[in-house]
Amino acid sequence: MLTNTLNTNELKNAAGAEVEFTRLSIDSRSTEYAQIAETPSSKHRLKISHQESGAGMKLRRRSLIRIDKTVVSGVDSETPITVSAYIVLDAPTGAMTSITEASNVLAEVCSFVSTLGTNTHLYDGTGTGAAALLAGGL
Repeated sequence: MLTNTLNTNELKNAAGAEVEFTRLSIDSRSTEYAQIAETPSSKHRLKISHQESGAGMKLRRRSLIRIDKTVVSGVDSETPITVSAYIVLDAPTGAMTSITEASNVLAEVCSFVSTLGTNTHLYDGTGTGAAALLAGGL
């Protein structure tokens, strides 16, 4: 299970600075976090959810991590805008004996969007978000 506070290298912005979040809610298949000390009119949210469908060999789990951030528009000083990014892992869990291939495709997506490969980065699925996607955890 994820901790109630994400504040030690779990999330960083584009400049590499930590962004701290605290859990707002949790139910059986989803959880939501808010940035610590966010401005009420400028919500910054992290959401994790899982949905299963099918049964037996046809069982699939669709896991989602989504971050939404509301800021004031750069065009005027009044209009709030929301920017969102998310990663979805759709895995045939009923027909898998291990998470190896799910880990591989997740690593490839993370590598593709996160670095130019100039440094060695390990995308082994042990990060807080990757572990939640792969295990269906909250």
